[in-house]
Amino acid sequence: MYSTNLLYTRDHEWVRVEDDVCVLGITEFAQQELGEVVFVELPEAGQVFDANDEIGTIESVKAVAEVYTPVAGEVIEVNEAVADDPELLNEDPYGDGWLVKIRFSSADDLKSLMTAEQYEAYVQSGEA
Repeated sequence: MYSTNLLYTRDHEWVRVEDDVCVLGITEFAQQELGEVVFVELPEAGQVFDANDEIGTIESVKAVAEVYTPVAGEVIEVNEAVADDPELLNEDPYGDGWLVKIRFSSADDLKSLMTAEQYEAYVQSGEA
């Protein structure tokens, strides 16, 4: 169910590593739990964060969820399309619904992320 070319967090973000950049988004599970997304607040390009910092929020008709970065680094690009059309998170969370691109400062941060198989087991365990 989950793409094997991505890594996953316990907070239901996905990460695609492209050289020294992580593309970050929310998982299918997260968008289903949230329901209809109505507002997305993202950081600005150039902002620097530590691993596990809150970098934004997603508001839906049911809840507000924080978005965390699993890696330390600088935001190099923000998906303005999602800010303008939050429903992209529901329609295409792994494609057009990506959130930010972060140039990470340490590949060690990636070691705490889960594979697709581990993430699926985590979601099915009910701990999620």
